Amino acid sequence: MKYSLFVLFNCIAAFASGQTDTTLKTKQTDTTLHPAPIGYQDTALRITNVNPYFTLHVDSILSYDFIINKNPTDYYWFLTNSPVGVKIDRKTGTLYVKGEKALFKTGRLKYDIPYKVQVGVQNLHNPTDRVDTSITILFYSTEIIVSKLKPSTASTLSLEEGDSVQFRIQCDEGSFPFEQINVNSSVPLSNYTAVKKCNDQFKWNIPFGLFKDNDTAKQKIILLEFIGSDKFFNRDTAVVRLVIKPGINYPVRNQQYQKEYDGLKTYIKKLTLTFAVISEEVRKNKKTRTIFDISGSSTALAGTIISTTATPNSNAEDIGKILPSVGLTLIPVKEGVAPNKIQQQNTASQVRGEVRRLEYVLEENSLTSERDLEVLTKTKRLKEELKKSMLQFADLPIVEFNENFTEEEAEKYFKDPKVNKKYKF
Repeated sequence: MKYSLFVLFNCIAAFASGQTDTTLKTKQTDTTLHPAPIGYQDTALRITNVNPYFTLHVDSILSYDFIINKNPTDYYWFLTNSPVGVKIDRKTGTLYVKGEKALFKTGRLKYDIPYKVQVGVQNLHNPTDRVDTSITILFYSTEIIVSKLKPSTASTLSLEEGDSVQFRIQCDEGSFPFEQINVNSSVPLSNYTAVKKCNDQFKWNIPFGLFKDNDTAKQKIILLEFIGSDKFFNRDTAVVRLVIKPGINYPVRNQQYQKEYDGLKTYIKKLTLTFAVISEEVRKNKKTRTIFDISGSSTALAGTIISTTATPNSNAEDIGKILPSVGLTLIPVKEGVAPNKIQQQNTASQVRGEVRRLEYVLEENSLTSERDLEVLTKTKRLKEELKKSMLQFADLPIVEFNENFTEEEAEKYFKDPKVNKKYKF
């Protein structure tokens, strides 16, 4: 009886053991696309049910069992370069994927981005017994969040001609990132840096010449439109408004100022030379008149002396009576030879006073720096003063060259203390 029970128990155990092996073989055979030839022994480690691509909706959960052709208890599973929300059971090889919506809102996961994950299985006792493969996981959503453009500046900028403007075009990425960004302007632009993708910088140097001389507008408005589009042609537009006012083109304006400054300075030198010539003529004329006056006075005095000291009825007495008349005769000769040049002297005084005034104008209207804000006003003042002075002395022959005076000699004569004393106001 005992022997029968023992045999029966062994038969049941053998039956159970044979049933388990059949189930395992059947499971492996079902997952094999091509049955192994007769006599083939599968010894190399391999994953028998690799699915290389998974597509998941947001907030969905994936559980997938990887199967190998050997006893799974002797192996462990691992992932490399896996995104957040993806993990694997190291003992069973079950892959878990959960793409929570919060992960997409925070930017830790992105839609329509293929994540390549390395999957590996290795023998616990033999590290060389190992298999590596890769799978791709992609998340999608039926809820479309449009990406937004965000310029890194205010929506309205106040600028002047000659200024430069630069800012970045940033993006709030939604379901689908922008693939391209275009720039539209309300007026044609030149010499600007275009924006083609997120975080590109827009640069533009505002040229001079936006405002014409007869333009009555005190400002111009330019609208910049930045249009971003994704692969499904969803669009978003950001607008930046540029308010541009007339500016000062300092290089050009400084050249214009220097031209007027040099013109006025040259005119002052001509007036200085003219004053020196006129003053010299007046000085020579006065010297000649003085000689005549001294000669006439000396002649009259000599006649008086001779007539009073000579004996009566002598020739000396007669000569003494004649000489005073000769002295008086020199007066009309003096007026004929060297007439009194009062007008020339007044003209010299006027020219000298004008030179002093224009020198003061030059000093008061000199530029304080290369970017003097009053360069336009000062240029206009110099131009007006030059025109005014030229009209004042329109009838005066301006001396541009004289063989007796150089510019340095005329300047030295003008500053001579004796001349200053003579023409002191």
